[in-house]
Amino acid sequence: MGQERAYWVAWSQISGVGPILLGRLQQHFGTLAAAWEATEAQLKEVEGFGFQTLSKVIQQRSRLHPEKFLQQHQQQNPHFWTPADPEYPRLLLEIPSPPPILYYRGEVDLRENLGQKPTVGIVGTRQPSEYGLRWTRQISMALAKNGFTVVSGLADGIDTESHSATIKAGGRTLAVLGTGVDVVYPSKNKELYKQILPNGLVLSEYPSKTPPDRTHFPRRNRIIAGLSRAVLVMEAPIKSGALITASYANEFGRDIYALPGRLDDYPSQGCLKLISQGAFPILRELDELLKMLGAIPELDSIEAASPPQQLTLPDLSPELQQVMNVLSSEALPFDFIVQQTAMAPGLVSSALLQLELIGLVSQRPGMRYQRC
Repeated sequence: MGQERAYWVAWSQISGVGPILLGRLQQHFGTLAAAWEATEAQLKEVEGFGFQTLSKVIQQRSRLHPEKFLQQHQQQNPHFWTPADPEYPRLLLEIPSPPPILYYRGEVDLRENLGQKPTVGIVGTRQPSEYGLRWTRQISMALAKNGFTVVSGLADGIDTESHSATIKAGGRTLAVLGTGVDVVYPSKNKELYKQILPNGLVLSEYPSKTPPDRTHFPRRNRIIAGLSRAVLVMEAPIKSGALITASYANEFGRDIYALPGRLDDYPSQGCLKLISQGAFPILRELDELLKMLGAIPELDSIEAASPPQQLTLPDLSPELQQVMNVLSSEALPFDFIVQQTAMAPGLVSSALLQLELIGLVSQRPGMRYQRC
């Protein structure tokens, strides 16, 4: 798994190869290490690898040594996770485009990463009304006092209010940035940024010193949605980044809640549209909202804390039995299974396929496998 981490970092440096293509590479070759050694002809077999992308891969890969580059990268970016790391947030592994590298600063709570602590996204306009701010404050504080972690984007307006209110209530909050984790944007949120670090995390898919760029913020919205079990849209015009986050949340199968407003209020038009499309309206009874959010099932994580049980299935070959002995009802990453079995990735991939075909194993998003 340590070696695979280096290849996640290396592949992320190849221009034209984004999260979706990386997922296809891993699916096709079993590991990104194997994909790194693949020939041009072999890479052509992967969907999405056209002539231009292949040319970039062949050219740039020849100048990059994954292990050496990992060491250099860590000097500038000491804290990050890749999908090869057991600490990588499991909710992000469920989405089609998990960040190849997720940088972080602050205090890590592994319960959040493992899906054992509920996380709720709160997003909205940068120019909210007093009505939107008031309800954001009340809901954020209620969530914090009831053990929820609040996820937002550190932007002006609703984001800022959700982070601030959560901290005032003694809760944890995660801020997903469209810059490097060491760059505060907007700059007036520097004090809030400092308050978040001991009470949560700042996260980004961009390396340190990355300045703000208008193309980064819509992309970071998918991470907010991916990290959240549900997304609350407090106030949002029709053309709003908050609606982009809601669209991602809908794509990822997350519950969406929206704060109703008056028909002639510009900041409420996006929320009213979401409600008309099936989003849950946020009503005055916050206890009911908390009850609904609390009913969202946590990820199955109990088995992950204990070693997998050894199965004895006499009709399995030794290779299949070895793989089954590692698996549990908790979905485990492919690289972890390879590490635990000490088998070649190709053999593990073949064994998993056979076990799937006979109904003993199921594959989950993000190249994870679990016993049926």
